Amino acid sequence: MTETLTKVQRDDLRTIAAMIIPESAEYRVPGADDRTIQADILATLGRDTEPVRAALDHLARLAGRPLAELDAAQRDQVAKEFRATGGAPAATLVRVVLQCYYRDDRVLRSLGHELRAPFPKGHTLEQGDWSLLDPVKARPATLRRAP
Repeated sequence: MTETLTKVQRDDLRTIAAMIIPESAEYRVPGADDRTIQADILATLGRDTEPVRAALDHLARLAGRPLAELDAAQRDQVAKEFRATGGAPAATLVRVVLQCYYRDDRVLRSLGHELRAPFPKGHTLEQGDWSLLDPVKARPATLRRAP
C-alpha cells in the first residue's frame, strides 16, 4: 500500500523511524528504517493512515524540506519540536513504528523471545478439546438484557 503515502512522506517516515530506533550492531538488530520493517509499516497502516499522514505533514512543515536533507543537529531540533507540538498524530506515528519494529523476528530473537505464540508453551492441544473451558462452564450463568 505504498500509495497511502507520497514518496516524500515515505522518505520522512524512514528517516524519523531511524531516529526513533537506530540500528544496533551490538545487539545485532536493524533500525526501524529497515526495508522489511518499513514495508510492514506501510502494509499495516490501516486506520492509522490519516493520523500518520497528518504527523508526517506536520513534520514536513517543521523541517521545511525533506527530513533526510537536514544535518543531524537540524533533524534533532525538528524532532524535538515535533515531539512538543505533534500531539496525537505524532503519538500515533511513534506507536506504529514501535509496534512494527517489535514484531520483527530479528528483534524478537534479540530479546530472547521465541518466534511463536507463548501459549501453550510446548503443550499440544487436541483439536476439539474444550476442557480448558471447564472452569468457565463451572461458574453460574450470567444473564444480561441485550441493549
